Amino acid sequence: MDDTITSTDCSSSAREQGARLLSINIGVCQTLDIGRASEGLTVESAIRKRSVSSASEGAVVEVQKLGLAGDEHADMSVHGGLDKAVYLYPVEHYAWWQQRRIEAEAPGADKPLAFGTLGENLTTQGLLETDLWIGDTLVIDQVRLRVEAPRNPCFKLNAVMGYRKAVKHMYLSGFAGVYLSVLQTGFIQAGAYIEIVPGRREESISNILDWRRGRAHREP
Repeated sequence: MDDTITSTDCSSSAREQGARLLSINIGVCQTLDIGRASEGLTVESAIRKRSVSSASEGAVVEVQKLGLAGDEHADMSVHGGLDKAVYLYPVEHYAWWQQRRIEAEAPGADKPLAFGTLGENLTTQGLLETDLWIGDTLVIDQVRLRVEAPRNPCFKLNAVMGYRKAVKHMYLSGFAGVYLSVLQTGFIQAGAYIEIVPGRREESISNILDWRRGRAHREP
């Protein structure tokens, strides 16, 4: 595959119906084999998330100031803390990632990606990075979340995606997802609609991703 990557269109029908929460995902710290990404090493990580609330299982999940109840963080520099309490990822990018995995001959690449595969807490539909600005508020049920920054991926993404260029592909594609802080705690449930309350709109997620994309193109 050429490392020049172009964005794919999101589902127009989903966008017309409004943004929706498809799945809520949590993970616990466990040993992550990063042999396919970084010389056979292992690290502790909670990047492997599992769905605990979806359309078929509408469990209610508590959102606390530092993230979802039951969700653990092994490395607070990349996920966790007040500014990275919750990680959101659009389902529209899933098919694109599966194709990259097929091209890289990653294990299990023929199977559709499960919710939480990208390490996200919230899998959404109809809400892309390009829709958001730093400081926007997302309202889901009684919870209010503030958009803080796009994800800055680390080598653990290579491990969970099963091939060595996943991090670079995230930078080049701009399919990064966003980190959120928690303005108002409460309970959420999959299937809920997401309202965007605009902030001051001085810095867009798109501009940050474009800058990162340019830097990634310059790197060897």
